[in-house]
Amino acid sequence: MTTSSRRGFLNNSLTALAGIGMLDLLRRDGLAADRDPAASQSAWRSERGEAHFPAKAKRVLQIFCPGAASHIDLWDYRPELFKHSGKPLPGEENLVSFQGKNGNLMAPPWEFVPCGQSGKRISSLLPHMAKHVDDIAFIHSMTSKTNTHGPGCVLMNTGRAQEGFPSAGAWLSYALGSANDNLPTYVALPDLRGEPPNGKANWSNGYLPAKHQALVLAAHLDIRNLRRPTEITADEETASREFLRLLNSQHQVANPGDSALAARTAAYELAARMQVSAPEVTELAAESAETHTLYGTNSENKLQAAYARNCLLARRLLERDVRYVNLYCASRASGVDGLLNWDAHRTLKSDYERHCPIFDQPTAALLTDLKRTGLLKDTLVLWTTEFGRMPTHQANTTGRDHNPDAFTVWMMGAGVKAGAVYGATDDFGRRALQNPTNVWEFYATVLHLLGYDFSRLTWYYNGLDRTLTDVHGRVIKELLA
Repeated sequence: MTTSSRRGFLNNSLTALAGIGMLDLLRRDGLAADRDPAASQSAWRSERGEAHFPAKAKRVLQIFCPGAASHIDLWDYRPELFKHSGKPLPGEENLVSFQGKNGNLMAPPWEFVPCGQSGKRISSLLPHMAKHVDDIAFIHSMTSKTNTHGPGCVLMNTGRAQEGFPSAGAWLSYALGSANDNLPTYVALPDLRGEPPNGKANWSNGYLPAKHQALVLAAHLDIRNLRRPTEITADEETASREFLRLLNSQHQVANPGDSALAARTAAYELAARMQVSAPEVTELAAESAETHTLYGTNSENKLQAAYARNCLLARRLLERDVRYVNLYCASRASGVDGLLNWDAHRTLKSDYERHCPIFDQPTAALLTDLKRTGLLKDTLVLWTTEFGRMPTHQANTTGRDHNPDAFTVWMMGAGVKAGAVYGATDDFGRRALQNPTNVWEFYATVLHLLGYDFSRLTWYYNGLDRTLTDVHGRVIKELLA
């Protein structure tokens, strides 16, 4: 082979590689003509918003307590744990868990009291939530695949421990579509104390179109760029929008597969409509004094008052048909265990006596409000956390370490069997013993209540038809009314 032919070969190779790279970029931008038919079908399904069968629920409220709220100190009464407190955990006397060596069994520092007509026992730290026990379906046998907060939160919200996957709210935004043209389909309400572990990955759209990610909103957060600058007149703004709409439509006609542009256009148009609707929905002063007292928005406890205002905002969003509301009570970990969230490694008693009053009254008020306004009939309420706590105390502390082998979550509302109890832990709450379950069965059940077969709600990505439940899933029929 001559020198010139080698040069020619290399030149042609570089040109070919550049062409391949350009085609890939065009494919990502939706400009290549050879579109994947499965991807087009998924996008088509997304816009139709058709359920697979009649739904019980129209919208979802998910209350999330980051930090691994302790099942055995709040919801899961284990009388043997009280009886054997101070003794070694049978069979695991030298247990080493997430943060090291464990001590003996440690009873909850508070009583568990019978509540409602069912007599279901929950912690005396939750007197307001006790009023709703008969309407709740408890799952006492939830398990996790991780014992680390960030991946645990992301797993509980997305069905994957890794970042980059769509959250349950994004999946429901894709499935259900919008029910209110002036408000987002999916809203996340972070706590005053900050975002949960791994932050925005908990409400990400992942590989779904960008329009399905949550809008972050909260009573303590101003909505940025909402008001028109004073130097621009209303007529000038209207004319600018019309001109922008013309340019966008022309570009969309020229590039029909550019979903990113379509998402951006829809987002900007929604932002314009929110200039009118958002101030109204966030105007909590419009609520009665009775309602504010019910929620505790004027509490002297500033953290409780802030969370109460977010609870009230959540109700206002739900009654305006926002499809999915993520409401957070607590935030990410801090330099002091248990200060900003439910991660009580060292001082369980003082930590939970700080967190429970923040959570209890406002959450119970929100449930009461949903019930008295009739919203609970077609709203599915979920309470979740990322994993549980050990029944032992950590060595040389009065706190508990992480426990991914057993924890409690619950549901109530549309289509849920009120007062149901599914699964059980062992005598000490160490492991899920009866009907152990997981996040995939949890969300398979959620999707069922919203009218979707978890195995058929798919999005084609990277060679596979993806689902919220990965390759797993089973509807927990014992929770259905």
